Amino acid sequence: QVQLVESGGGLVQAGGSLRLACVASGRSFDTDSMGWFRQAPGKQREIVAAIDWRGKSTHYSPTVKGRFTISRDNAENTLYLQMNVLKPEDTAVYYCAATTTYTIRILPTLYEFWGQGTQVTVSS
Repeated sequence: QVQLVESGGGLVQAGGSLRLACVASGRSFDTDSMGWFRQAPGKQREIVAAIDWRGKSTHYSPTVKGRFTISRDNAENTLYLQMNVLKPEDTAVYYCAATTTYTIRILPTLYEFWGQGTQVTVSS
């Protein structure tokens, strides 16, 4: 059974940091591009960051660029999102996802595998 399991969410004050992790199991994801998405109440799911299968190419939403860093460890089948200088507007459920392509994809509809999400709440 293919699974993506996120961890690392929680409650943090504005200006703080969190590190999300997503562990994949059930198949190898080392040739898949992967991404982090988020969805706030009443809003559409949006891309946060994406990374290609080798970890050499990345994409960031303009709202997080310079504050968040996406990385992956293919040997451990794990995707990470380091989030610094968090703002209240970063509050959302964060999802990791995988797409069976080598190159980065931005649209959530192009991702085949999804985790259940982890809540990130940033207080002001």
